[in-house]
Amino acid sequence: MGSVAEEEMNSFWQIFWPVLAAILASVAVVVLTVTKGFTGKFLWRIVSLIVAAVFIYAGVLKALDPVQFAHDIDNYKVLPWTISVGLAFYLPWLEILCGLGLILRFLYRGALSILTALIMFFTLATIAAKVRGLDITCGCFGHASQHWSFPAHLLTNLAILGALLALYFRVVSGNRLQETI
Repeated sequence: MGSVAEEEMNSFWQIFWPVLAAILASVAVVVLTVTKGFTGKFLWRIVSLIVAAVFIYAGVLKALDPVQFAHDIDNYKVLPWTISVGLAFYLPWLEILCGLGLILRFLYRGALSILTALIMFFTLATIAAKVRGLDITCGCFGHASQHWSFPAHLLTNLAILGALLALYFRVVSGNRLQETI
């Protein structure tokens, strides 16, 4: 009994920081959106770094155990096994590279677009699995997120999606302002 409690506590701490980062990112986005007079260039950069860190962290955890991630993908019962295996080997690296793109500002808009599409797909697949009554392991943060509840998983995805969309619209509106000047 003690080992189960210890394992759950370890899982909690392994996912605590990414979840906290997602929540802080969404709070920062709300604060920046509400305060129109404040440009918040520095705070937008922090939001971008937090989102990047979440995706890099998640990508590294999945890249370290691609077989488990392939099983997590297969649990959704959306794709054939061979495609699940292929995704398990390539998707974590895409997340890591896009996260690095956000940090290094290299192909920034492309990285935002890819990460937004990925989180939207993950969220829709999770909702579809829940509607079909599938008991799935999230796979978002590797083994650490296996005991997440559906609301916690959904809330985390929506917070990350909100931060990504805010960053994307910030980039788009910033470019329009620069074109008019």
